[in-house]
Amino acid sequence: METLLAEYSIAELAGALGLSQSGFQAHRHKKRRPRRRQDAELRPLLEHAFVQSRRTYGSPRLRMELRELGYRCGKNRVARLMREAGLRARQKRRYRPRTTDSAHRHKIAHNWLSKVPAPQAPDQIWQSDISYIETKEGWLYFAFTIDACSRKVVAHHCREDLGAELCGLIHHSDRGVQYAGSAFAQQLAEHRITASMSRSGNPYDNALAESFVATLKTECFESIPPTKRTARLMIFDYIETFYNPRRRHSALGYLSPRDFENLFPSNPQPLTKTPTIN
Repeated sequence: METLLAEYSIAELAGALGLSQSGFQAHRHKKRRPRRRQDAELRPLLEHAFVQSRRTYGSPRLRMELRELGYRCGKNRVARLMREAGLRARQKRRYRPRTTDSAHRHKIAHNWLSKVPAPQAPDQIWQSDISYIETKEGWLYFAFTIDACSRKVVAHHCREDLGAELCGLIHHSDRGVQYAGSAFAQQLAEHRITASMSRSGNPYDNALAESFVATLKTECFESIPPTKRTARLMIFDYIETFYNPRRRHSALGYLSPRDFENLFPSNPQPLTKTPTIN
């Protein structure tokens, strides 16, 4: 109707289309309503926050970004604005990496995770894993250690094979030879860290580490890196400039690992029930 207003009156157009003049007038003024004006104000902020999240945030995390900017709005509203703007977060995919060689003769550590309370502060339980990153030059193996309380990646390293040098409180891992070997066990003993390993055939014991692998592969790599060097740089950039300092975690009240750890005193707090080192 608005396109025809130059040629016809509102009364003529409303009569021809069987509409009320008041309804048409109300529709014309919708954009001036406070909610519509605020939507227009929120859209560029939302799109900027989405880009800054490396296009990984959905409505709950973007809602927290807007809240920090002083805008309090519901997640349904944020979801609607995202749909209207065509913003879709990357979906986590399932990965089943075959990097665990448990057919070895090294000593298997006890599974302490089921015997101690959940960590109440950082540096009480660490979990480790090794995964693979596909590049156009071949496989790159990625090892990391993550804090079970803060989700912070406390160590990470890449190399082109599965050597034990990749590995490097309670330290929980799968039963892979890299973690069961004498060199790694000696490192743990020297630092008075208790080794813990998943039960046989139960990868869910190390679910936190497995979840991080899926998150990294989804959020860090949109496509297969051209070289192993590129993959290394991408992993370093993702962990050190986004994941640890900025990525919001729902399990941490939508704080980043760094901000969550800043809530605790600098000295690590021991577990209430600490296992002894064998």
